[in-house]
Amino acid sequence: MNTGDTAWVLISAALVLLMTPGLAFFYGGMTRAKAVLNMMMMSFGAIGIVAVLWVMFGYSAAFGTDLGGGLLGNPLQKLGLQGVLDTGDGAPLVGTIPEIVFVGFQAVFAIITVALITGAIADRAKFGAWMTFAAVWVSLVYFPVAHWVFSFTEDADGNPTGGWIGQGLGAIDFAGGTAVHINAGAAALALALILGKRKGFGKDPSHRPHNLPFVMLGAGLLWFGWFGFNAGSALGANAVAGYAWINTLAAPAAAILGWLVVERLRDGHATSLGAASGAVAGLVAITPACSALTPMWSIVLGVLAGALCAWAVGLKYRLGIDDSLDVVGVHLVGGIVGTLFIGLAADPNSPAAGTGLFYGGGLELLGKQGIAAGAVMVYSFAMAYAIGWIINKTMGFRISGAHESAGIDVSVHAESAYDIGGRTSGSFHPMGGQPAAHPSTDRSSEEKVDA
Repeated sequence: MNTGDTAWVLISAALVLLMTPGLAFFYGGMTRAKAVLNMMMMSFGAIGIVAVLWVMFGYSAAFGTDLGGGLLGNPLQKLGLQGVLDTGDGAPLVGTIPEIVFVGFQAVFAIITVALITGAIADRAKFGAWMTFAAVWVSLVYFPVAHWVFSFTEDADGNPTGGWIGQGLGAIDFAGGTAVHINAGAAALALALILGKRKGFGKDPSHRPHNLPFVMLGAGLLWFGWFGFNAGSALGANAVAGYAWINTLAAPAAAILGWLVVERLRDGHATSLGAASGAVAGLVAITPACSALTPMWSIVLGVLAGALCAWAVGLKYRLGIDDSLDVVGVHLVGGIVGTLFIGLAADPNSPAAGTGLFYGGGLELLGKQGIAAGAVMVYSFAMAYAIGWIINKTMGFRISGAHESAGIDVSVHAESAYDIGGRTSGSFHPMGGQPAAHPSTDRSSEEKVDA
């Protein structure tokens, strides 16, 4: 065991956990004023559900002994984390860190992946239905896919016995472009189709972001935490972590510029929302590639991801798909761009040691990256659609039209984010059941109930 590596991974795990509250701010600021608490609650709900399931059987399903074909670890092998709790001289290690530290680091990856999906269903999903979906989806989709991508093990004879994508196929995904971003983006698309459009989608100006400083704060927290996400995936305080760190700086910085240029040319102005979204798009794209590209190629990837994601988010209006907060346009598209770009520009002298097309590697690596991206996207979309459809047909996934008009915060959580002068955005006071001012008396037009 190396204490420096252990300390770095523990710090990185804390940074990645911070990303989920950061995401809550990022998404919360992009919603209406009467939906911000629900948006944040879905992220915090993901923390509760996923952390408990991860300790119970999720880690074992993702990193237990492969049951065959690189598809799933044995969910019973390390049930309740049995077998990884020894803290003495015989403590099991993953590389140079205790396995229990690795357990925590991977747990926060699972949490943020589930939380990312919520942006596609803002303002209209029942909280109980979302929590049910989160529990089922993480168990049936994220845990197996994490095994596909992140599990690297060998038998006594040195034969690979890990996941079929990372170890079997040999696709490169350093920190989760497939397992996290494509996975979450595909599930988000499925749920957006299941729940349908918000009332007034594309027409009601009240659907504009209500608090852009929240969005900027959330993007900053995400970027801060992302250094733990990517550099922490080196599982050590070493040069590989430094390599990933500098790429995690360069790519999103370039993506901000790429997004803002598209906005300026298309709309005539660059926006704070665009800057924040561009940074996240660049972070998404560099996640799988941060150990495979040189910093110069990371800048190219960042510009490309920022521009393509800025273009992609506008497609939802043309296609009529209400991906409320652009999860598909940023995470699915950005994840695909970053995953495939490895096949083009992977440097054989990088830590990942892959050889992309531009370095004379031909199409082999690009083909592997395409198979990995496609497999995760199809599996996640199909499973998310099936799970969402069943929930919708049984307990119902969408709130009523009246509750949507009144505001999901008050209707579902009995709370309001903004209680100015004793007035809330609902028909009752959340803390004591006392009547509050009727929404029609609120000075903000966004707080009024539709006639």
